[in-house]
This record gives sequence, C-alpha cells and structure tokens, in this order.
Amino acid sequence: MNDDLNQISVDIVLPNYNSAPYVSETINSVINQTFKNWKLIVVDGNSNIETRKVLEKYSNHPNINIIWLKKNKKAGFCRNLAMRNSKSDYIAFIDSDDIWEKEKLSKQLDFMIKNKYYFTYTNYHSFRSEEKQNNLKEVRPAKYFNFEKFIRNTSIATSTMIIKKTSIGNTKFSNTKICEDYFFKCQILKKVNYAYCLSENLTKYRIRKNSLQSNKIRNLYWIWYINKNFNQLNFFNNLISLLYISFNSLKKYGFK
Repeated sequence: MNDDLNQISVDIVLPNYNSAPYVSETINSVINQTFKNWKLIVVDGNSNIETRKVLEKYSNHPNINIIWLKKNKKAGFCRNLAMRNSKSDYIAFIDSDDIWEKEKLSKQLDFMIKNKYYFTYTNYHSFRSEEKQNNLKEVRPAKYFNFEKFIRNTSIATSTMIIKKTSIGNTKFSNTKICEDYFFKCQILKKVNYAYCLSENLTKYRIRKNSLQSNKIRNLYWIWYINKNFNQLNFFNNLISLLYISFNSLKKYGFK
C-alpha cells in the first residue's frame, strides 16, 4: 500500500433522514474501514425519534460529527453543509442506506494517489431492500467518464465517489428534490475533465421500493430539467441523453 496514504485524510459526507432500519449498518461500514484517518459528517434533516436514537449511539465517537437540523432539508442542502464543514484532503460520499466494504477507502485512495486522479468511483453491487443482500447484482461502470459520456450513462453511484477537495472548490449539489447528485457530477466533470473507475466491487447500493431514485419517470424529468437549464443541452441532445440514460438504467436495474 502507498506510504503516502499515511499523509492524507478524508471526510465522508452522509445526508440522513428517517433511515433507522439502515443507517447503523451504513455507519458501521465506515467505522470498520482499514483506512483510519477519516471523519464522518452526518447531516440529519430532523428525523423521527427512532432514527435519532440510532444516531445518538454514535454521537460520542471521536471521528463522527453529527449536525442536527431543526427542519427537514433536501439531500443536496445536507451534502453542501457537510462539505462546508470538511477540512480534509479528500471528500467521499455515502448514502444512509448503502454499505462499504472494509477496504473501500484504502484501495480507492491508493488508486487515486498512484495515478494522480482527482475524481474516482468504483464498481458496486446493487440489491433490492426486500431481498436483504441475497441477490446482489454487479454493476460495472465505464472505465472512465467525461461530461459528454456521463450525460448518456449515469453509472457513477454517489456512494462510490471520492473527489479531491481542491477539485470541488465552490461546486455544490443542486437544491432539486432529486437528481441533485447528477447535477453535481456534471459540474465536477466539467472542471476536472475525467473521472476514473477502480474496477472492484467496494460498495453495496441498496434500492428501496419507495425511494426517490426508484421513480424512473420523475428522475428523467429532473435530468431533462438539469440538462436544459444548467448543462445547456438543446432539445435534440437532451432527448438523446434521456434515451441513453433510460436504456442503461434498464441494463443495470431491470424493469422493476
């Protein structure tokens, strides 16, 4: 393993809202990382009592900072707030129902340092919540993405990303109800030009039956909106983008 890993730190951004059944497994997967120089920044959007009780168990952990909001805010707001509180060299992202393999940080950071990459992601396993990890589906994104490639195949899962903090700068997640991460990834790719894949399955991505991301029609509407208003795509290129994204989504997750 690269000796330079001992010289760096990573902050992990976790937006949370009413995720009591899942968030403990998520946080434990961070605590169990073989790479130890991390800080977890949890931003809780005024969750229910059950979720608050789960989070409070971690409130005294020296590497975990929990920010309690008085009102429910969108995931984009929560991630932006966490990034503003970041003081590390790299920023990683994890959602409150996903799970990391224990060597996720060490392998991915080593990959970044050796190759001098600014933005990386990994392969991952997806599973439907009701199946309880009994039917893992491997997702292998492209070896690299630039902006033009990404708007046709959005296979970078947010919970697999690590980005060098200097590359983020003032870039923020959008305040849209969903697809705020699509907006963010587009803006980062415009700045750094390329993101690169570590081809190992280092994250388990949970698909909840009633989650925002499971509503494919609504997702496509917001991608269209972002493409039109922020990515400046004309009607034809926007339509091509959505057709490719729809096709690739079916390949990844099927018709369910």
